[in-house]
Amino acid sequence: MAHEHKLEIFRGLLKFRSNTQKIWGVLIVLTIVTGVEVGLGITKPAPSVENTFMSIKLLNWIFIILTLVKAYYITWDFMHMRDERSSLRRAVVWTPIFLVSYLIFILLFEADYIYTVFTEGFVTWDF
Repeated sequence: MAHEHKLEIFRGLLKFRSNTQKIWGVLIVLTIVTGVEVGLGITKPAPSVENTFMSIKLLNWIFIILTLVKAYYITWDFMHMRDERSSLRRAVVWTPIFLVSYLIFILLFEADYIYTVFTEGFVTWDF
């Protein structure tokens, strides 16, 4: 018995007639998000490079958030998580997003601490 998958994205905002159209629609959305990331990486707007939030530049936060959005959306559409029960969706989607966010948080703060120790502390760049 075949199970029909939902043919809309963005909670029914865009509806497609076939799976092929949906795949192309999702590809276009992901391409636009990737294009925004690449455009920001090439231009590096001054306000986002100079301002910081929690010792991390705003541009880095934008990249992290857009990457997590893409990962969530790929899991949601291509792994058909929207058709599963909510407990499985939470286990599969939210757990890795939490763990990746936590890993990024730890890595960026530790890197900032090491940089501060080497620039302002008694230890110097001796290598």
